[in-house]
Amino acid sequence: MMLQSPIGRLRIISLVEGVSFLVLLGIAMPLKYAWDMPWAVTVVGMIHGVLFLLFCVALLNAYLVAKWELKPPLLIFLASLIPFAPLWVERWLRKEHAASGDVP
Repeated sequence: MMLQSPIGRLRIISLVEGVSFLVLLGIAMPLKYAWDMPWAVTVVGMIHGVLFLLFCVALLNAYLVAKWELKPPLLIFLASLIPFAPLWVERWLRKEHAASGDVP
């Protein structure tokens, strides 16, 4: 199961965090500025913030366990700051997950 390996956990949290970022940018922000609903950004922003912290912990854990060089986790972190980039990260992590011998 994916949750049993650090790379699998990173794959899941990366996608969930990426979706929360898209919801924040694509739904909550327009609600705040177009329809004067600032609570949308407050709620979604808090959820996204917690997910981002979990993502950082999962990334650190995968980095330490997989014994990556510095470049992969740095690129993964930078990709988390760009909308839709977590989809690229998930594809790359799927290959890493399969290469590590864990169940994809």
